[in-house]
Amino acid sequence: MPEVPEVRFLTVAEVAELMRVSKMTVYRMVHAGELPAIRFGRSFRVPESAVADAMQRPIADVS
Repeated sequence: MPEVPEVRFLTVAEVAELMRVSKMTVYRMVHAGELPAIRFGRSFRVPESAVADAMQRPIADVS
């Protein structure tokens, strides 16, 4: 049986705390497609790697 890579999923509240933004900002990012997430029941779960990637991207072009 092939090995399944271990993926850690975070709640919206955990993502908001890590990124230091509000939960509403995280929901907006998910709905806009800026942050990939899966729906689990009535809540969303975001892969930890997606949060790390989002935090590495530049926020705005300041030229």
